[in-house]
Amino acid sequence: MQPALDVLVREVGLRDGLQSLPTPLPTSAKLAWIRAEAAAGVREIEVTSFVPAKLLPQFADAEQVVEQSLLVPGLQVVALVPNLRGAQRALALGVPKLDYVVSVSRTHNLKNVRREREASLEDFRGIVQARDAAGRRQTTTLAAGLSTALGCSYEGRIAVDEVRRCAAFLAEAGAQEILVADTVGYGDPGQVREVFRAVLAETAGIPVAAHFHDTRGLGLANVLAALECGIRRFDASLGGLGGCPYAPGASGNIVTEDLVFMLDSMGLRTGIDIERLLAVREQAAQHLGAGQMHGALARAGLPLHYQAARSGGRLH
Repeated sequence: MQPALDVLVREVGLRDGLQSLPTPLPTSAKLAWIRAEAAAGVREIEVTSFVPAKLLPQFADAEQVVEQSLLVPGLQVVALVPNLRGAQRALALGVPKLDYVVSVSRTHNLKNVRREREASLEDFRGIVQARDAAGRRQTTTLAAGLSTALGCSYEGRIAVDEVRRCAAFLAEAGAQEILVADTVGYGDPGQVREVFRAVLAETAGIPVAAHFHDTRGLGLANVLAALECGIRRFDASLGGLGGCPYAPGASGNIVTEDLVFMLDSMGLRTGIDIERLLAVREQAAQHLGAGQMHGALARAGLPLHYQAARSGGRLH
């Protein structure tokens, strides 16, 4: 039995981190990364995206990556699905958790998936129906992400009521997790508190997760604000890889290693061995190039006599 966690850190570098890179990472390198992170204690990894290969060749190997990832002991395999067709491909493979994303920004939704926001929201109902019709209601979790929930490169600040309405729709439609994403790094701690409290009020009983970018240096500060609201699930990317290709100025995700270090330092258990995680970073850098990788912990190293959290910490 795996030990209890205080905070779940989900790795999204294999999807969000790679989607903007022009050269596909070899499938063998992706699988080595997945296996090494799972061995380091990362329990949930978004391993790929079921987008058409002609749009993002990086994910032409989605089926193979999923099939091999499902063999990794103790790993919760997650795949992003942009539409019903993508969800059907993932369901056929038995992916245990699907992540469907809708942009709260109408303009970004059109740029990202070429659909009106309301059409994307309704499409989620079809995915729920397809999951249930395939007899996978008990074995496939459906997460729904609210992209650009804290700001948009095209529209600027997003009204909290718009985020609230989208969250309520997805919860009513059958989402089993709501993911609130600051896709372009516009959010600040005060805004994070306001938005997450609004979403939590609409999604009672449904887990809410956070996806932050460090575009303007506030990623970990926003994590702290979300923790204060009761959020205990966070996306992060190894080496801070990532950025939305359809959002100008959006740079990388918060760094997995830095996030784990901060949580450990607060006494919050993540189940992740930070030294082994840093070794995975070096492994990935051999394929991607050190210049692609970011993060403070990798530059400075662990403090002298550093010890990871072994018991639950306290938040004030």
